[in-house]
Amino acid sequence: ISNFTLTGVAPCRAIKHLIVYTVSGWIAASGSEFQTSEVQAGENVTLQWPRIYKYDVMTFWFRLVNGTTVNSIVVKSNNVVNYNAEFQPGKFEMTQNTSDVFLKIKQVDVSDSGLYFCGYFSEGRLNLRVMQLKVGGKIIVKSFITLGGLSVFLLMVIIGLVVQNMKLQTGTFYSYKINPGSDEVNYAAVTVRPKPKRREIEPNVIYASTR
Repeated sequence: ISNFTLTGVAPCRAIKHLIVYTVSGWIAASGSEFQTSEVQAGENVTLQWPRIYKYDVMTFWFRLVNGTTVNSIVVKSNNVVNYNAEFQPGKFEMTQNTSDVFLKIKQVDVSDSGLYFCGYFSEGRLNLRVMQLKVGGKIIVKSFITLGGLSVFLLMVIIGLVVQNMKLQTGTFYSYKINPGSDEVNYAAVTVRPKPKRREIEPNVIYASTR
């Protein structure tokens, strides 16, 4: 788990450069730190992260795909859950109980491969965990890695943008297209309707067997 304090958001051009250099450097440095488990494509997969706070705080899931695209998946705050409308309705389901938070991904396929960022944001402090999911090669990889300085900046940028620009009642989610070989970043905002409050339920967790 990485833990740091968010103090502000850099100007737009600085944000572009931070994202580009962070992703490039982090991908180059993180290749050999993963544990592996096997699953079959088409199965339901549940990613799990222990809860740190007993009270309600902003909880989120992001995904980094192919090292070039950062997608928000879901943000939960004040018991309101907002999903990114770019994804198929019902594809993702975020739940939690008294001890853990879960992201269920239904019928995984190769397009679900990528790095998944899960975290809590409270009083300017971010706690997060990173997991990698690989589908198509029939391998799901989970990693509880220590983020270096570069990756910390990436998450600071992402969470800063969420806090500054997204109204949770009418959620605006951001997707970043990153070219690791240049300093250009293209991004687009997607506005979604607010989701009704959900009752917290015990998730049906599916665990992958470890080989």
